[in-house]
Amino acid sequence: MAEDFYLYIRGATETIPPGYTESGMRTYRHLVFLGASQMIEAHFPELRQQLGEPAWKALLQAFIRQSAWTSHYYGDMKDEFLAFLARESDREDT
Repeated sequence: MAEDFYLYIRGATETIPPGYTESGMRTYRHLVFLGASQMIEAHFPELRQQLGEPAWKALLQAFIRQSAWTSHYYGDMKDEFLAFLARESDREDT
């Protein structure tokens, strides 16, 4: 059940886990996105400016959905975001 919760708030599924409301789960998802975007933007403001809002938002959503980020601290997210960008770059090169 916890796995279903994490999959939803990371955007990997649209299925609301049993025992939760849609509005509550959307709130959790928004809070995760907000926390991640604030932390990442603090380190990469130029990237956000270069990409523009739609591409920046899509990149963050992909990061949150696909990343291997396991730390409980938002401050650790910078290194995982860099690793995510490297993986995405490698994927585009192949």
